[in-house]
Amino acid sequence: MVVSTYSLAESKVVKNRLHLDVRVGTGLVGEERLAALEAECARLVALGAVRVRLLPADDDNESCIVMQDIEGNEFDLD
Repeated sequence: MVVSTYSLAESKVVKNRLHLDVRVGTGLVGEERLAALEAECARLVALGAVRVRLLPADDDNESCIVMQDIEGNEFDLD
């Protein structure tokens, strides 16, 4: 497991205790990656997680889905 820390430009009212990037689409790109992310998102929503938003791919990064656990802590499906 790799744990990375970084600063974000956006402000939050309450900080997460821990922010995880859950690797789902490693090695996948484009529509195949998005399909893997969406499938995992659906599985986690059925378990109580909440989908927050899709961050679409850009010139530097592939797409990811921001989610929240049942306590409101954000994590990314990446």
